[in-house]
Amino acid sequence: MKKSLVAMALMGAFGSAVAQSSVTIYGTIDAGVSRTTHTANDSTQIGKRDNNKLGFRGVEDLGNGLKALFQLEIRYEPDTGTLENVSRPLFQGQSRIGLQGGFGTVRLGRGLSAFQESIIAFEPWNGLPAVAGYQTNLQVAGYTSDPLSAAGNSANRFSNALFYNSPVWNGFQVNATVATKEANGNPAIIGRGTATAPQYPANSEASANPYSVSATYTLGKFAAMAAVERNGVETKLWSVAASFKPTTALKLMASYQEQDQGHTVFVNPETDAWVIGANYTVGPGKWLFGYGQKSPDGVLKTKQVSVGYEYSLSPRTYLYVDLAQKKTPFTVTARNTVDQNHYALGIHHNF
Repeated sequence: MKKSLVAMALMGAFGSAVAQSSVTIYGTIDAGVSRTTHTANDSTQIGKRDNNKLGFRGVEDLGNGLKALFQLEIRYEPDTGTLENVSRPLFQGQSRIGLQGGFGTVRLGRGLSAFQESIIAFEPWNGLPAVAGYQTNLQVAGYTSDPLSAAGNSANRFSNALFYNSPVWNGFQVNATVATKEANGNPAIIGRGTATAPQYPANSEASANPYSVSATYTLGKFAAMAAVERNGVETKLWSVAASFKPTTALKLMASYQEQDQGHTVFVNPETDAWVIGANYTVGPGKWLFGYGQKSPDGVLKTKQVSVGYEYSLSPRTYLYVDLAQKKTPFTVTARNTVDQNHYALGIHHNF
């Protein structure tokens, strides 16, 4: 009898908790066949167009308009089943916990910086790390938000950080990220030092707190963004972007960004880049178009043109084809360029 009462009490408590909170399991699996010429692996490979992820998202209603929330996101490789890049954290995508209310959303942990999270809406591949896309290189002017983490780590996230997203006021929103100076296992960065006395030794702390601020505005068919960011080695970046939807089927977009590496580079510290693109939906299909350039001081320009096509088999699954050509310098100091041609065919599924 006592065991039954205890079991009923536990079930009641558990049911009450479930009624007040929810946890969602979600993810992406993307795999395809691709080839990129004039690269270290110039052969046909099984690869991916998107980050493959397994995530857990939770929300608890605390009452009076206040909610507690968390999100954990693991990355993996679809062709081998292994974790994405062994040097990266288990929760590479993000690991954050926080509160949401009338004041906006405040979270602590690891995630995309305010700039990196805002800019993807103005890129024709929507920020996917596809070779045909632009966000990981040209759209961010080759900039990294996270130079003081282990080699191979993601370049567009802050760890040990505080994240804030304001409420949306008449289409306007402010987003901010501030990170601590904590060391995260970086290799030595020579910078303005020498090989024997690097400016940033291995596993060094940031010389200034990294920060990132973005503002976004949406009015009907028009959207815009402005952002500024400084990373752990005091490289600075600013960016502006805009998009316009003249019809429900067509989205036009453009972005410009400039980075200043004057804190760690002796000469030619500035790099600027711009990208224009379009998405056009026809029935179950969507066309993606883009062109962009990156112009570092004293180095040949990188130029890229890309076209992609997605065909939806369902609201969660689509087939894709990507074609791209990138004209890029052989090396940082090269005086001539090489054409890298990219071809990809694959399938993408959200769950």
